[in-house]
Amino acid sequence: MSTAPAAATPKKSKTARAKLPTTLIVTLVPVCVALNIVGGYIASALRLPVYLDMIGTAISAIVLGPWWGALVGVLTNTGSALISGPVSLPFAIVNVVGALLWGYGVRSWGLGRTIPKFFLLNVIVAVACTIVAAPIIVLVFGGATGNGADALTGTFLAVGQNLVGSVFSSNILTSLADKIIGGFVALAIIEALPKSLTADIDIVKATPLKGILLAVAGIVIGVLIVVVFLAITAGSGS
Repeated sequence: MSTAPAAATPKKSKTARAKLPTTLIVTLVPVCVALNIVGGYIASALRLPVYLDMIGTAISAIVLGPWWGALVGVLTNTGSALISGPVSLPFAIVNVVGALLWGYGVRSWGLGRTIPKFFLLNVIVAVACTIVAAPIIVLVFGGATGNGADALTGTFLAVGQNLVGSVFSSNILTSLADKIIGGFVALAIIEALPKSLTADIDIVKATPLKGILLAVAGIVIGVLIVVVFLAITAGSGS
């Protein structure tokens, strides 16, 4: 008498393996939103030529998943609008784009496995965010939103660029600095989380000290981008 072959055990999907504890979501989402809002407020108050409002977006997108990061982005801009006025609302889409790229970049495309790949991912996020943000700045706000990047836009205008070119040029520079800083600070924070929460994430592993050094390196690179190009454009205008 023949016996029926045993049914093959279905493979667990990546989504099933990465089932997120509800407590992690409930805890991390508001913390990341608060981190974004505080970072953005500090950058705005000090008129820094960066934004610092997507560090929490990167953390949540990588740890929880891209669409959770997108939710953090939307909540960030909504919360910022309630605190500081509606200027940040149109830029919610920028935060969503960053979340999707960081999340899918690390979790699906393998761009978090090494430091060079993660650096490249931050550059991709910066370029994509600029492509989305620059038209909003020009069409909705006439080229200036009241943050530190406006001074850089003015520098490009002073050397003869038109408004669209000036906004795009200033935004790509500040966005590169911002996303490199934000990405590596997020990486350091992720590395400081309990390993049980990050074991399934395909991202470069580092000791706490190395994580801090990576964050510092990201900050230094970001600052240098702004300083070097400010010096170049200032020299062109003299």
